[in-house]
Amino acid sequence: MDDDVIHSFLYRCVEVRTISELMINEQIRDREVRLIGENGEQLGIMSAKDAMKLAKEAELDLVKIAPTAKPPVCKIIDYGKYRYELARKEKEARKKQKTIEVKEVRLSPNIDVNDLNTKVNNARKFVTKGNKVKVTLRFRGREMAHMNAHRYILEDFAKELEDVAVVDKPIKQEGRSLTIFLSEKR
Repeated sequence: MDDDVIHSFLYRCVEVRTISELMINEQIRDREVRLIGENGEQLGIMSAKDAMKLAKEAELDLVKIAPTAKPPVCKIIDYGKYRYELARKEKEARKKQKTIEVKEVRLSPNIDVNDLNTKVNNARKFVTKGNKVKVTLRFRGREMAHMNAHRYILEDFAKELEDVAVVDKPIKQEGRSLTIFLSEKR
């Protein structure tokens, strides 16, 4: 066989599965199904052929909505309308989701008091908005020899924010820096 023919055949097979995760009408091959009518009433357990006849009489689609149930549950509905409703519900759920960002505040070991206060105020704003804050104390060159001597800077930073934040992850060394994570107090 020609490679292009094989490729297009495989593409079509994969495409059918990804376009629709729900089985509709003739795709339903089960012997028996539990049928739900167009108005939500239980029509009982019947063969898939009989369910298809009822769906065609109502000029609607037969959709398998619970494929893992024993027997599978099918419903007589307008498939296009059903897909639209699902997409809308999914979009609404995404809107209501709250994403928590991790904001980073970078410090150096020879930071002055006023600069530190400015960084603390910035971190306070981030935390009160509901974000997590990663405070990084970066060392360069000879400063690397005295990393542990400067841990107090991060400890003082956390103490300054005690009223609004709690330590999420304690001080940890990562390469050339010490980090601490702070999150909103609940």
